[in-house]
Parts: sequence; C-alpha cells; structure tokens
Amino acid sequence: MENQASDHNKLLTAHAEGIRPADRLSGVSEYYFSRKLKEVARMNAEGRDVISLGIGSPDMPPSAPTIETLCREAQNPDGHGYMPYIGIPELRRSFATWYQKWYGVTLDPNSEIQPLIGSKEGILHVTLAFVNPGEQVLVPNPGYPTYTSLSTLLGAEVVHYNLREEQGWMPDFEELERMDLSRVKLMWTNYPNMPTGANATPELYERLVAFARRKGIVIVNDNPYSFILNDHPLSILSVPGAKECCIEFNSMSKSHNMPGWRIGMLASNADFIQWVLKVKSNIDSGMFRAMQLAAATALDAGEEWYEGNNRNYRNRRRLAGEIMQALGCTYDEKQVGMFLWGRIPDSYADVEELTERVLHEARVFITPGFIFGSNGKRYIRISLCCKDAKLEEALRRIKELGLNGCA
Repeated sequence: MENQASDHNKLLTAHAEGIRPADRLSGVSEYYFSRKLKEVARMNAEGRDVISLGIGSPDMPPSAPTIETLCREAQNPDGHGYMPYIGIPELRRSFATWYQKWYGVTLDPNSEIQPLIGSKEGILHVTLAFVNPGEQVLVPNPGYPTYTSLSTLLGAEVVHYNLREEQGWMPDFEELERMDLSRVKLMWTNYPNMPTGANATPELYERLVAFARRKGIVIVNDNPYSFILNDHPLSILSVPGAKECCIEFNSMSKSHNMPGWRIGMLASNADFIQWVLKVKSNIDSGMFRAMQLAAATALDAGEEWYEGNNRNYRNRRRLAGEIMQALGCTYDEKQVGMFLWGRIPDSYADVEELTERVLHEARVFITPGFIFGSNGKRYIRISLCCKDAKLEEALRRIKELGLNGCA
C-alpha cells in the first residue's frame, strides 16, 4: 500500500508540474501585508509578542445602535434572501443623506449611488467598466498598492504620477501636463491621502476636476479617511460639474469602525453608475439585508460619534509621534487620517534596515513606505489602530533600543 501511495503522489506531482498559473499573475505579487503578517504570526506563535502598528484596521466597535439594528434584523426570518445588486433603498437613501449633511453634496439615491462590498471591490469594478486592456491608468506614487496590482491584473498599463513631500504630497500638475495622456482612461486620487496624511483642499479638487474635463479623463477619488482627525470633511463631488467626470469612493470601514463588514459605496453620474452596475451584477450579489440596515443606522450618527472616535485617535496620534521621535524620524504635524507618516534619518541605507531591526529586536511591526511606491522608500507609516497601552509598550521597547536616528 505504501508503494502504491508513493506512485500515486509521484503521478500527481508530475501532472501538477505541467500546470501553470495565468500569465497575468506574473505581473503582481502577493499583497505585502498578506506576506508580512504571516511572519508576524510565526513570531507570535513562538511567544515573541509582536505589537502590530501596520494595518489600518479600526479596533473600536461600531456604534451601539448599529449593532442593535444588525442583531434585530438578523432575527427576521424573511431577511436572508438575495438582495438587489443596487443595494436596498434604505441604504442608498442613507448614503445620500450623509453626503448632503457632511459634504454638502446632493446625490440622487436612485441613480447616483452604488453600494459596494468594500471599496477594494469597487477598484475592480470601475477598472473593468472603463479601461480596455492596453489602455492606461494614472496611479499616485506613493499610493495604495491595490490601484497598481488590480490595474495590472486586468491588463491596463499603469503610469505613475509623483506625489512629493516638498509639494505637500499633491499632484504636480505641470509635470502631468507634460506627459502623453492620450491613452489614459482613469486617474486614481486618494484624499485625505494614504499613506502620507495630506489633506484635501477645495483648490486641489477644483484643479483635478478642471484637469479631468480638459483631458477627457475620469478621476476616481478614494475618500475613506475624511472623518479621522479631520475637522472639515470634503468631497470632490462638491465641485460644480464634478459628477460629469469624477467617481468618488467612500467606506464604512474607517469612519464607522466597520472594516470587517465590507460595506462601501461609490457615487457619480447615472451613466457611470450603470456601467459599473453592468460589471458588478455579473460578479457578485447584494449584501445581507441586516447589514445594509445596520449600515444605514451607522450613517445616521451625529457629530458626537465622530468626536468620540477622534478623542481616541488624538491620544494615539500623540503616542505615535513619540515613537517617530524615538526612531529619529520627522513628520508633518498637519497630517490627518488614521496613520502617521514619517521620514527616516539619513543614517539608514534604506527603510527596511530600520523596520526589520524594530521588528526583530523591539518586536514592533511598522510599515516600510516603499510598499506604496518609490517615493515612499525613505518613509515609515505607523497605524493608529492600536490600543493606547500597546502603543505605550511599543514606545518603551523602541526607546530601549536607543535608536534615535542611529543605524
């Protein structure tokens, strides 16, 4: 029997050696956090107690009424069937009311809003709806890695545009004007910016809309951070005429502490929404009704909800700043959002020289900025999604290393 099993395994191995993945996988690698968190998990399994300051996954719960709605509606025996691809009316109306209240943007809930199973899903749907293989997309450097990886998987050509510290991490419009944009279909923007924490301004959004209209490009603005440590939430759709050439993503993950719920949305003109829906309806289905009703409840939160969230983030931000100082890093105090982005000292050859030492000697995981693009290679990012006590312990461990800029 043992010989038979061995022969069978050899046959399977020989067969498998002739199977290859699709060519599209050659252009992308496993998501950095997927790989690195496996290493962190191994270290924790060895009893090393790593403190993770990597991913921006809110560790606080949604509002109590949100959870109460979910529990109540999940008991409804008639609420477990397939839901509409366009989302239930209650959720679309709540998103429209939320946009009007906080951004001053009027949206038709019946035709200008599309709920999503998280905004990462929306990146896929929008790219499929607008970009043919071989056409180009503009992606910020530094920027969210999924803009690049999903575009590559779908056969689009990624063209990076620079965000630089000396320009406040804003697009260099003069540089963009000199580029050949004849094959560009989409331009991804993300303000408040991740990873840099740069905030949006009305002037930036006005320039982006004017640029998009002049060049015949669709701007896709990813806007999940506008309520975190930010006194004045802005939407690109507040610019007159923006809906004609812009799409905006928003998400329940950051602003309402619901990352695992996978509830987001996009807003634009009715034609763009229909094009995205044509893709989405062939890929996935509607979200669980109880979750959509709970999300509608969350969107009804008042100013006190956001202020309560930000009280926690403000103290965490202070501690993250002390960690930056202990590492000898510099950072802009005006940053908003749930991360702190800092420049490493010149004494380090590269950012991983710092982050790997901090991981293996202080047992603290900090994100190296190179994963967001070449313009992030001298930076680190610290997540504020960590309890105060853990941040204090991370600070203590890093101080014990005595780095303070010394490689």
